[in-house]
Amino acid sequence: MTDYRNKRISVEQALAMVQSGDNITVGMAGAEPVEFLGKLHTIADRVTDVTISSCLNTAPGEYLNEQYLQKAFLLDSWFFSPTLRKLQHTGRVSYIPNHLHLAGFKRNFHRKTNIFIASASLPLEDGKIRFSCGNVYEEEIARQADIVILEVSPNIPYMLGDNYLDLDEVDYIIEADYFLPTIPDVSPSEKDEIIGKYIAERIHDGDCIQIGIGGIPNAVCEQLAGKKDLGVHTEMMTTGIMKLIRLGVINGSKKQINKGKAVCAFALGNQEMYEFMHNNPDILVSRGSWVNAPYVIAQNKNQVSINTSIEVDLTGQCCSESVGNMQISGTGGQSDTAVGAQRSENGRSFIALYSAAAVKNRETGEVEEVSKIVPTLRPGAAVSLSRNDVDHVVTEYGCVSLRGTTIRERAELLISIAHPKFREYLTQEAAKLLYWL
Repeated sequence: MTDYRNKRISVEQALAMVQSGDNITVGMAGAEPVEFLGKLHTIADRVTDVTISSCLNTAPGEYLNEQYLQKAFLLDSWFFSPTLRKLQHTGRVSYIPNHLHLAGFKRNFHRKTNIFIASASLPLEDGKIRFSCGNVYEEEIARQADIVILEVSPNIPYMLGDNYLDLDEVDYIIEADYFLPTIPDVSPSEKDEIIGKYIAERIHDGDCIQIGIGGIPNAVCEQLAGKKDLGVHTEMMTTGIMKLIRLGVINGSKKQINKGKAVCAFALGNQEMYEFMHNNPDILVSRGSWVNAPYVIAQNKNQVSINTSIEVDLTGQCCSESVGNMQISGTGGQSDTAVGAQRSENGRSFIALYSAAAVKNRETGEVEEVSKIVPTLRPGAAVSLSRNDVDHVVTEYGCVSLRGTTIRERAELLISIAHPKFREYLTQEAAKLLYWL
């Protein structure tokens, strides 16, 4: 094993390696290199068109200011954060369409990474240096990159699983002293609780679940407190899942693969969750290309996928990442997990959303209520989950199963869980679209 001390460099030395036109790929979400990105703007006067490829960026940095973007940096991302949403007008920010389990593979195919840099925990005696929050694409990109740099901190949890590089595979180490970024728990609203109850009623003892973050997922987790012997095979480890593990609700005893283990590809939550995951043998953090592969997900019986959406049209198409042509998040693992769950023996997939929302009219500036069940998706809207792959759809007005149904039947079912004030309108529009005669 290479001596750790011989690999140490400063942030300034790492930045000196960056050349105009380079593609720099950084770790996802909490695995972003805070020190490197925090000083990236200092080289803006000597470089042009350096691409920063990221996913769900959380680390602050002045390089995100428009004055630096216009010449020095381009931002490519697999999943837009609120910061990137606000920068789309610059023309220097662009989304990378993807299914999460293929993100690293397809990016490597398209464009080589010159410098890969991410945060990691301190290497132990076994010579493994583990990515801080997961391994969605990090290992795949690192193994193809020209230069691999890791920022290590004693405050970063050591998460077990296939989420590491051998120290010999790392070119340089930057020593840091920061904690991982945290996100607050979202308290469920009354609508969230109603939707959460509809979903929880359809989850049975012994099921294996995938769930994300937000008001609706948190409401589902709260409703699952009375269940037994649940398993976890999920894209993202969350505080809601952690609480169910601590309650003994999740123990993985009924799983077919990784029995007894809670499996995830990355984690993002509060400090309590990171401490819970540190060196925890009951949690397996593995490659996104494996965790989110539909054929892997399907190996657990009774797999349940729970995701949210922005709008669903009357044929079942789900837009979960854009408002019209404006990207606001990403596909992530929605399609991966929905398809994988339905391939599972007795598996089920749920798409949850409010029946209506208050939005500002771009023309008048007035706030108005609009239906989230729509005749057709807005022009330019991304189809995150195709109508061929949708299963259950849930609003605060009920849960319907679209599996195996016709377009006419889907329209009828979806109108039945739309907000009552829009049902007549939706019925009229369905007739115009010839969904029924």
